[in-house]
Amino acid sequence: MAEEASFTRQLERLEEIVRRLEAEDLDLDQALKLFEEGVERLRLARERLAAAEAKVKQVLSEHAGKLRVEDFDG
Repeated sequence: MAEEASFTRQLERLEEIVRRLEAEDLDLDQALKLFEEGVERLRLARERLAAAEAKVKQVLSEHAGKLRVEDFDG
């Protein structure tokens, strides 16, 4: 659960960076610094998403023959 919260914080920071980069009062040095931070955070977020996707695929393959769909309308 802490990883999910951390990932959420990363996304929130990325959104904040985008908002600040869109601001008209940002000077070039600040914009470059924020852009560099944003690129690094985006890279880390993509790595975490790729790891999560790999984990989901692993779990599904391990349980491939054991899964079944049930209708709960009964």
